[in-house]
Amino acid sequence: MHSLKVTLRSVKPPVWRRIEVESDVALDELSQVVETAMGWHGYHLHAFEADGVTYEQADHFGGFDREACEEADHRLSDLLTEVGAAMRWDYDFGDGWEHDIKVEAISPADPSATYPRCIDGRRACPPEDCGGPWGYQNLLDAIADKGHPRHRELTDWLPPGWDPTHFDPNETSKYMLEPQPTSDDWW
Repeated sequence: MHSLKVTLRSVKPPVWRRIEVESDVALDELSQVVETAMGWHGYHLHAFEADGVTYEQADHFGGFDREACEEADHRLSDLLTEVGAAMRWDYDFGDGWEHDIKVEAISPADPSATYPRCIDGRRACPPEDCGGPWGYQNLLDAIADKGHPRHRELTDWLPPGWDPTHFDPNETSKYMLEPQPTSDDWW
C-alpha cells in the first residue's frame, strides 16, 4: 500500500489530500482516484510526469499529441518505488492545474481496510473551469468581498453551498469507492 500526499501547486492557502492506494494500481486508475480525492470531475485531460517521462491516455484520434507512454500500461509501484519519490499530475491543460504526488509511506495493506481511501486533507478543491490558480485567487477575492464588482456574479456561478474551507476525508473516501466516470464517458 502506498500512502501519498497530493498537493495542488500554486494556490494559497494550500489544498492537499493524503490518500492510501494499493501499490499495484495502474496510472489510469490512480488518475481517477486523485481526481475524486481532490474534487475534480474528471472531464478534462490529464497526464503524469515522473523522471522526465510523460504518462497519459492515448487520445481518441489514434495517438498522442506528444511523446508519451500509455498510462494504463504502468503501475504506481513501478514509478514510485521508495518513500520520498514524487511525480507531477496535471489536470485540465487549459486551466493548468498541477499537483505534486509524493510517497509518504509504503507498507503492507491493512486487510481490514478498503482502498483507495482518503485519510486527511485541507480545503475544498477549486471549482472546475475557474481559470487555473490565477482565476481561483480572483474568485476567492471576489466572493470574500461583497463590494467586489464580480462578487454577485461569481457567488451565483459557484455550486450551491460551496465553501473553500470545507473538506471531509470520510466523505471523500466514500466517493472514492463509488464508480467514477472515465474520460471515455465524456467523448
